[in-house]
Amino acid sequence: MQLKIMPKKKPLSAGRVPLILLLCQMISALEVPLDLVQPPTITQQSPKDYIIDPRENIVIQCEAKGKPPPSFSWTRNGTHFDIDKDPLVTMKPDSGTLIINIMSEGKAETYEGVYQCTARNERGAAVSNNIVVRPSRSPLWTKEKLEPIILRNGQSLVLPCRPPIGLPPPIIFWMDNSFQRLPQSERVSQGLNGDLYFSNVLPEDTREDYICYARFNHTQTIQQKQPISVKVISVDELNDTIAANLSDTEFYGAKSNRERPPTFLTPEGNASNKEELRGNVLSLECIAEGLPTPIIYWIKEDGTLPMNRTFYRNFQKTLQIIQVSEADSGNYQCIAKNALGAIHHTISVTVKAAPYWIMAPQNLVLSPGEDGALICRANGNPKPRISWLSNGVPIEIAPDDPSRKIDGDTIIFSNVQERSSAVYQCNASNEYGYLLANAFVNVLAEPPRILTSANTLYQVIANRPAFLDCAFFGSPLPTIEWFKGAKGSALGEDVYGLHENGTLEIPVAQKESTGTYTCVARNKLGMAKNEVNLEIKDPTRIIKQPEYAVVQRGNTVSFECKVKHDHTLIPTVTWLKDNCELPNDGRFTVDKDHLVVAEVSDDDGGTYTCVANTTLDSVSASAVLSVVDVPNPPFDLELTDQLDKSVQLSWTPGDDNNSPITKFIIEYEDAMHEAGLWHHQTEVPGTQTTAQLKLSPYVNYSFRVMAENSLGRSLPSEASEQYLTKAAEPDKNPMTVEGLGSEPDNLVITWKPLNGFESNGPGLQYKVSWRQKDGDDEWTSVVVANVSKYIVSGTPTFVPYLIKVQALNDVGFAPEPAVVMGHSGEDLPMVAPGNVHVNVVNSTLAEVHWDPVPLKSIRGHLQGYRIYYWKAQSSSKRNRRHIEKKILTFQGSKTHGMLPGLEPFSHYTLHIRVVNGKGEGPASPDRVFNTPEGVPSAPSALKIVNPTLDSLTLEWDPPSHPNGILTEYTLKYQPINSTHELGPLVDLKIPANKTRWTLKNLNFSTRYKFYFYAQTSAGSGSQITEEAVTTVDEAMASRQVDIATQGWFIGLMCAVALLILILLIVCFIRRNKGGKYPVKEKEDAHADPEIQPMKEDDGTFGEYRLFSFVSSASF
Repeated sequence: MQLKIMPKKKPLSAGRVPLILLLCQMISALEVPLDLVQPPTITQQSPKDYIIDPRENIVIQCEAKGKPPPSFSWTRNGTHFDIDKDPLVTMKPDSGTLIINIMSEGKAETYEGVYQCTARNERGAAVSNNIVVRPSRSPLWTKEKLEPIILRNGQSLVLPCRPPIGLPPPIIFWMDNSFQRLPQSERVSQGLNGDLYFSNVLPEDTREDYICYARFNHTQTIQQKQPISVKVISVDELNDTIAANLSDTEFYGAKSNRERPPTFLTPEGNASNKEELRGNVLSLECIAEGLPTPIIYWIKEDGTLPMNRTFYRNFQKTLQIIQVSEADSGNYQCIAKNALGAIHHTISVTVKAAPYWIMAPQNLVLSPGEDGALICRANGNPKPRISWLSNGVPIEIAPDDPSRKIDGDTIIFSNVQERSSAVYQCNASNEYGYLLANAFVNVLAEPPRILTSANTLYQVIANRPAFLDCAFFGSPLPTIEWFKGAKGSALGEDVYGLHENGTLEIPVAQKESTGTYTCVARNKLGMAKNEVNLEIKDPTRIIKQPEYAVVQRGNTVSFECKVKHDHTLIPTVTWLKDNCELPNDGRFTVDKDHLVVAEVSDDDGGTYTCVANTTLDSVSASAVLSVVDVPNPPFDLELTDQLDKSVQLSWTPGDDNNSPITKFIIEYEDAMHEAGLWHHQTEVPGTQTTAQLKLSPYVNYSFRVMAENSLGRSLPSEASEQYLTKAAEPDKNPMTVEGLGSEPDNLVITWKPLNGFESNGPGLQYKVSWRQKDGDDEWTSVVVANVSKYIVSGTPTFVPYLIKVQALNDVGFAPEPAVVMGHSGEDLPMVAPGNVHVNVVNSTLAEVHWDPVPLKSIRGHLQGYRIYYWKAQSSSKRNRRHIEKKILTFQGSKTHGMLPGLEPFSHYTLHIRVVNGKGEGPASPDRVFNTPEGVPSAPSALKIVNPTLDSLTLEWDPPSHPNGILTEYTLKYQPINSTHELGPLVDLKIPANKTRWTLKNLNFSTRYKFYFYAQTSAGSGSQITEEAVTTVDEAMASRQVDIATQGWFIGLMCAVALLILILLIVCFIRRNKGGKYPVKEKEDAHADPEIQPMKEDDGTFGEYRLFSFVSSASF
C-alpha cells in the first residue's frame, strides 16, 4: 500500500486553463460511501490496557462498519471465545461489543485475560488490538506495629509509607487525624515513592498523627496506614529523661543537631540510572538532608534543559520534562547546597520508545486492473519488527493472491481484480509495545458521485479565504473541474486553488466573488456535477475599543465597545475577564456598548475582552483594568545591629496594590515615658526596606512603618519588638530660661523642662545658678527636682541678674548651659512726667509733649507713657457736666504724641503717667486746652408741611453737633419737570435762630427739590435734601372736565353719524342704477380700463369710484 501525500493546495497555471485536478490513482484516504460494497473497518474498541471496576459489569467494546454489515467473533488468550456457552456473556445486537454480567453472579477475576475482536464480511476481516482485561485492586494495608520515633532537634528523618500494591497504583498523601494535609516546605516534603522526608527536624514537628493515605481512584477508595508518632527533643532534655537508659544507637539517626553540610536521602550514592519511554513524563528526584536546610539545583551536563517542557516540583526537589524524546537522553545533575557545603548526584537518563507511526497504512480503493500499494512504517527504540496479516491471518499462511507482492514494510498490488479485496493488518512491535493498523483494499468500478449537498450556500467574510466543498467518490478516481456562472466559464485565474479532496479555494474573497459555482467530476464510467452558491459579507469591526483603566478600589469603572457589522448578520457581544466568563456578581452590568464594574475590588483587576461574534466571524478587543489603592501595611519588622545610639530596622513591604510605593514613614513609641504616643522618626525612599535609626539614651523604643504611594498612606505595621537603650547624661539643657520678679524683692527663674525622652536617664534634676550682673558676687546655685521654676527671695528691686539652668541625672551633667539675663521684681514708678504742654492742631486733633522721667525712678521695664484726657464742659453752653475719661498709651520712651478724634469747640483736660511692668506712676499736673469751632453736622430733620398752590412751609431741627456757634442756614431749591429734569437753582439765607420757613410765589402742581445745611464761622456743614409738590388750582381743575360728558359734544357726534348714514344710502342707490348706463360697453371697448388715462372732467366716474371705495370700506 502506498501513502497518499495531500498537499495543502495545488496552485493553478496562469491564463484561462481549466482547473482540472489529475489526482493520483493511489489516493488512499478516500471515504467509501456506506451504500457501496466494502470490507469491514473497526470504528471503536476498548483500550489495550483495560482496567475494569470489579463491582460493575464488564463491557469490552468492538464496533465496525462495512457492506454487507460485518459479523463479529472473539478470541480469549489466543483461542476462540464461544460466548454462547457462557450465560453471563452477551453481545450487543448489530455490534461486537461484549457485556459480561458479573453483578448478578461471577467474579471479575474469572474474566481476566487478553481479548481480540474480529469483524468479517465477504470482502475481508478486520481485527482489534489485543485488549488486556484486568480488574482494579485496592488492597488493605498490612497490619504493623509502629514504634514511636524519638530524635534530637536538627536530625534528618524519613517516614516510610510503603503503600499496598494496587491496580492502578494509588495516589499518596499525608494527613493528620483531622484529615488536614500536613504542611510541606523546602525542609519537609513527600517523595515520589510516597515517603515523607525531613531534611532536619524541629520541635514543632512533634506530633502523634503522621498518617499516610493511599487513594485508589478507580474504585474510589482510600486506605490508611497506622499513625506514626514523632517526638523531637533537645539534647539537654534527652539527657535528663532517657539518656541514662538508652544508648546513642537506640535513637533514630546518629547525627548531632549541629549544623552540617548536605547529604542525599534519595537517591543513594553519587550516580544512578533512569530509563523512560518516549512521550512520557520524565521525573527525576533528589532529596537532601542537612542543617541549614539545603537548596536543590538542576543542570544537564551535556546540554541545556528544554524550554517550555521543563518544570520544577516539590520545592525544586523534582525535575519534570514532559513529552520526553530520545534527544532528552543524557546526564542530569542535581546539586544540594547550604552554607556549609554542596554535594551533587548524577542521573544518567536513557529514553526508550515503544513503536510509533511514521506512516500508517491507509485504506486503498482501486478499480479493476489498477495498481496500488500499502505502506507501513514505524520507529521505536529498539527498532520495531514489521509483520503483515491478511484478514487476520499471518500473510505467510494466508491464501495466495497473484496481484500482491510483499516488500518488507510495503505490499505492492498490480492489475487488481475484485477478488483482490481484503483487509490487511500491519503489526509493528518491540519489547516496549506494539502497534496494529487495519487497512483494506477495495476493488470497485463506480461512476463519479458528488457527496456535497446540492445548492449549498457558503457565506464568507470579505478579504478572507473561501472554501467551496466538492466531496466526491468514484473508481477509477475522478478528475475535478470548477466553473463559475451560468455561462460555465472554467476557472483558470491565479487567484484560485484546488485541493486534492476537490475543494475550491478562493484565497482572498471579494464582493465580486459572489455567485454560483459548479463542480464537475469525471471518470471513464461517467460524469457528475453539483452547484453551490457563495455570498460575501462585510467583516465585523470594533470601532470603539475598550481602553486601559486605572481605578481605585471601591470606585466604578466603565469599558466601551462599539461594533459595526454586516446588516444581514446578527452579532452577539460577550465580555470576558482573563479569557473566562464574567463573575456571577451584581456589580457587573452589561448594556449595548458598555461594561460597568461597580465597587471595584482587587480581584477585579485583569484583562477584559469584548468579543463580537456573528455566524461567520469573530473579533475581539481587550483592555487591562489595574485596581490601585493605598499600599498594604509592611510586615516582618526586625531590629538588628543594636548599638547604644543606633539600630537597624528592616521590614517586608506589603502589596503596593498596583501603585508603586514612593516612601516609607518610620515612627517610634517610647513605652517608658509616653506609652501609646507615636512620633515621627524618619522617612526612606520606597525602594529601601532597611533604615539605620539614630536613638536617644534611656528610651524603650518600639517602631512601626507605613508605606505611601500616589493614592495615600497605608495603615501602620504591627509594632516591632521593644529595644531599651542605655542611660546617659543629658545632652541638652532646658530651653526658654527666663528671670522675672513677681514681687519687688524676688527673682522668679523659669524654664521649659526636658521631657522624658530628653532626660537620657533616671533621676532628672536641674542645677539653677544666678548672680547680679553688675556686681562681683559668686554664682549662687541650687539643685532642684524635675520642676519648671525656682524663686530667689530678698533681692533688691529691679536689678539685672545673670541666670543659667543645667540638666543632670543619675549618670551625670548636661553640657555647660548658656547664660541669660533677667531682672528682679519691679515696683511702681516714683516720678510723674514733667513739662507737659499741648499744641492744638485743628478742631479734632491736638499734639502733646512731655519730658521723660529719670530711668532710676521707673523701677522696672519702661512700657510707655499713658495720657488720660476728658471733655470737661461745652464752650457754647458753659455747663459743668463731667464726661468719661479716655486713655491713650504711647509705647516705649516716646515724649510726644497726637490726640485724634477730639470734638470741636470743646474744653479738654489731660495728665500723663509713666507705665512699667508693675503699673502706673503718679500723674502729672492737669493741663487744660480748648478746641476751635468746626463745621456743624446736618440739621437733624427737614419736613415740608402745609403745601398750597404757590407755597410750601419747611420745618427742621438744629444740628445735633453744631461744633460751634451757628451763624445761619442756607436753603437751595429748584423745580423738577415730568422728565426729571432740574430747573434753575434758588439760593436763600435763613437766620440761625429760625426752625421754620415758608416759601411763596411757587408754581402750582410743581415738584421741588430742597438742599438745606447750617453754617458756623468754620464753614458749611453737611446738607440734608427733601422733595415736595405744590397743590393743583381747583378753578382750573373744574374747567378741565371730560369733553365726552358735554351736551354740545354729544349733539355734534350724533349729527356726524346721521350724515355718514345718508351718504351710505346714496352710495347704495347709485350702485344699483349703474347697470342702465353704458358702462358695460365702455369696459368692453378697453381691454384693461385700469391702464387708460383718467379724464379730469369725468367727474361721474371719479365720484363713482370714490363712493364705491367708501361703500366698500363701510361694509
